[in-house]
Amino acid sequence: MIQPTPYRNIRGKDIPLAGLDDDELKLIKQLKTRARKKPDWNDFDNYWWKKVGDFYLARGLDRRAITQTAAWKITQDLSSRIAIAQGYARLGDYWDELAALIRKHFPTRRAFCEATGLSEDMLSHVLARRKHLAIDTLTDALSRIGYTLRIEPLEPVETPK
Repeated sequence: MIQPTPYRNIRGKDIPLAGLDDDELKLIKQLKTRARKKPDWNDFDNYWWKKVGDFYLARGLDRRAITQTAAWKITQDLSSRIAIAQGYARLGDYWDELAALIRKHFPTRRAFCEATGLSEDMLSHVLARRKHLAIDTLTDALSRIGYTLRIEPLEPVETPK
């Protein structure tokens, strides 16, 4: 049997489709077809939440398990693409990722600054989007806490075929 090509999300990460049964693949195909028609973002979200939820509830999955399925993740990505295309959202950037890293792994901004060697004043300006960190400064700071920068290709915002 030929394995289906993974779905590549807007961040360039693959969502594997291997192991999905024919009905799941058919569901994903229907959702992608609907997304390609460029529906209103709210209409699409109302549609897919029910469609995917009902599909997996009928299979005995609970809501938490449903959110871990490939169909759920793919349709969330399709929804994001529609929201961006219609101007309701934007693709995150390094400021968003830096703020999320601080929230997730440090009790305070001060603790992050102490661990990375960045000044609190500079971090405040960066997170307020008034200033940028030089790449070498950001790289050095991140390496002190076990992180690095990565250059990744951008995926088109258009809905995948």
